[in-house]
Amino acid sequence: MMPNSVGVLLIEDDPAVLLGTQQTLQLAGFEVEPFADAESAIPSIVPGVPAIVVCDVKLPGLDGMGLLVKAQSIDRDLAVILITGHGDVAMAVNAMRLGAYDFVEKPFPPDRLVEMATRAAEKRRLILQVRALRAQLADQCGIEASIIGSSSAIRRVRQFVLDLAGPPANVLIQGETGTGKELIARSLHQHSPRSSKPFVAVNCGSVPEQLFESEMFGHEPGSFTDASHRRIGKFQHAHGGTLFLDEIESMPAGLQVKLLRVLQDQKSSGWDRMNR
Repeated sequence: MMPNSVGVLLIEDDPAVLLGTQQTLQLAGFEVEPFADAESAIPSIVPGVPAIVVCDVKLPGLDGMGLLVKAQSIDRDLAVILITGHGDVAMAVNAMRLGAYDFVEKPFPPDRLVEMATRAAEKRRLILQVRALRAQLADQCGIEASIIGSSSAIRRVRQFVLDLAGPPANVLIQGETGTGKELIARSLHQHSPRSSKPFVAVNCGSVPEQLFESEMFGHEPGSFTDASHRRIGKFQHAHGGTLFLDEIESMPAGLQVKLLRVLQDQKSSGWDRMNR
């Protein structure tokens, strides 16, 4: 984007000066939207408008100072250049302290205004570019930041994750080792109503069979030999959040059956009944 892709909102109540200034800026490559008063220009001043403002200080109704304040309330980074008469210089200097970009004194050489407008437009272009980049970065905090890719298959996966994230249902994720099953599980958690609660990942194949019950459901002091203190199990730790059980197929078949019963009942008492 070149600087003159940022347009100019030109406000001047003198028709001759308005026309001459408009033509000067247009010859320099600017797209110019002329206004005879500030009130009619205000609807064009919106947040993120790809333009700068060139405005006469002395205007009927709302003057240049009032427009400056209004413009800053809409978009604090909007560059406003004031056109002043000889007696308005002190006012213009004060306006710059209040946030005006610059001022040009009548009568002014055309190239002086063009140079000033070009610098202001370049600054505006950079500001809008930074805003766009920040918006992209903010978007990257969404699902695109975790499930990366632009293919139709990846887009379908992302949409599938978003569709499944809401309901409080058990989800079976299948795939070869290294295909990103835990990544999908974490994405489901992050985009669900449970995202503020813990995400607990358990590699079922790495937990010794004799410790599995204690690891998953915890224990109270004295429950068995060497149980000297209370232990919080993975299910309790993940309460209200997400429990990701990885490598379930590596567990002994008996434990898989018991774990299935717990998942079906949605409570650990099923496990307790099966061990009584």
